[in-house]
Formats: sequence, structure tokens, C-alpha cells
Amino acid sequence: MSHFKCIGLVGRPGSDAAVYSLQRLIAFLKMRQVKMLLDSDTAEGITTSEAPHCSRAMLAERCDLIIVVGGDGSLLSTGRAMRGTNVPLLGINRGRLGFLTDISPEDIESRVGAVLDGQFVDEERFLLECRVYRQGKVIGSGTALNDVVLHPGQFIRMIEFELYIGHQFVYRQRSDGLIISTPTGSTAYALSGGGPIMHPSLDAIVLVPMNPHTLSSRPIVVASDSQIRIVVGDQRNVDPHLTCDGQTHIVTEEGDEIIVHKRPEKIRLIHPAGHDFYAVCRSKLGWASDSGGKIL
Repeated sequence: MSHFKCIGLVGRPGSDAAVYSLQRLIAFLKMRQVKMLLDSDTAEGITTSEAPHCSRAMLAERCDLIIVVGGDGSLLSTGRAMRGTNVPLLGINRGRLGFLTDISPEDIESRVGAVLDGQFVDEERFLLECRVYRQGKVIGSGTALNDVVLHPGQFIRMIEFELYIGHQFVYRQRSDGLIISTPTGSTAYALSGGGPIMHPSLDAIVLVPMNPHTLSSRPIVVASDSQIRIVVGDQRNVDPHLTCDGQTHIVTEEGDEIIVHKRPEKIRLIHPAGHDFYAVCRSKLGWASDSGGKIL
């Protein structure tokens, strides 16, 4: 008997590899006699499946597990949609690195089967919310599981801004932008910008400057309940962009205020039993394998 009564399936749109793995997953779930529902957008790309489907919003109401087949981006978008529902997400990797989608396609039957039997690790991840104010009015907002990024947009130019943590002024900076990242996002864009790797269990936010004009400017780790405020400076005909997980795009102007803080809702991720964050780092980032206690 399955640990879960109804499983929702979400696939990466336009990916033949994801469709192949979804079909394999559907066949396995049918063999296990598990009730399933396809995300409606996903169902459009699977012509051979007769599985019932519904909107993504309905999945959270009708399912007690959602399996995402795709890359980390697919899981990020699904996670944002499922925030606050308490429905756990499990990822099958059909992307590149796959820090969040940690089941390989060839292991679908064995690893998903173990999860159905109740052999899994359950964890929570927090999200960030941002709002952009212009003359006191909100002109845009977004939610991020990975990061909120201020950048120059299509122009390769430095931008200027002021940073405040709570009510305290931190610095005025000229740089290519700023990455505000959760621990989940610390292995993504923030890592490329020179930020630290943060264990997913940490309750903290990291701010990573992008190519700052002042070389002494370094990443700052702050408490997750901090309110981060950015005041956009004079850009000399450049309007910086604000993005959330690379999806939501807000164009800012001089004088705009950006407020970023932790959202109260969280998302749940589950991993197969034996999941090891450091083993994932070794595999995905090419770290040296276990030396058996020897100094290399």
C-alpha cells in the first residue's frame, strides 16, 4: 500500500526527455495502483496518457504528494505555486545540475517506490517576498524560492543603490547588482557570484554583490527575519531590473524602494531515504570524493 493516496504529476513543458520519464512514471504508478492526477499543462504534451488531469491549483487540494519531472526551474515554479499548502514535492531530474530534483531518470522505479513505501526524508524551505514601491505605492511584487536579483537588465553597466538591513544603513554601492538568496538558492546564481554554500536547514539570507566597484565588498549573511531595503540610485539612463527566481521581472527607476523579507509560508520537499546534502554537493559540484581519512 502506498504511503500517499493521490499523487499529482507536473512535467517540464516542451521537453521530450521529461515526457519520456513521465510516461515511465505513469506506468509505474499504475502498476502500484496509485491514484494520480496530471497537471493540465503537462497533460497537453502527453498524448498517450489517459490519466485524469486538473489545474495546478487544484492539484494541491486533491493530492497529498506532487512529483515534478524536469529541472530545478520546474520545481521552483511548482514550489512557488504550492507555497503554504503543506503538500510535499518530490523531484525527478530531467534538467542539468538538479540540486532540488534529486532522483535520476534511471532510478524512477526504485527510488519513487521507496518513497511510496514511506522511506523518505521530509524538509521545509522558506521563500522570499519582494515589493517595489514608487512614491509610496506598490508597482510590482514577486516570490522567490531561490533568489531576488537586482541587475542592470539588457545593459552592461554598473548600477548604484543603497542597502539597509532593518533600520540600519549598510552601504551605498556601485556594482552589476545584488543577489539576495535563500539557503536553497545559495547553490544557484549566488554561488556563481562568489557567495557561500548554505546548508538548507539554515534560517538565514545571504546578500551577494555582483562585481562591486569596491573590491572589499563581500557577501553578507543576515538573519532570515531581517527586512532588506534597497533604494535605487541615479542610473544615468539605465533602469535596473528586479527578478524573482529569474521569472518575475520588474523595471525600477531612480528613487524606487525595494523591500525583501521572508514569507510566512514554507514549502515541503521530500527526498529518498539516505539523502545527503554534502553528497549532492560532491556529485553536482565536482568536489573530491571521500579520501578515507587521508590528507590529499
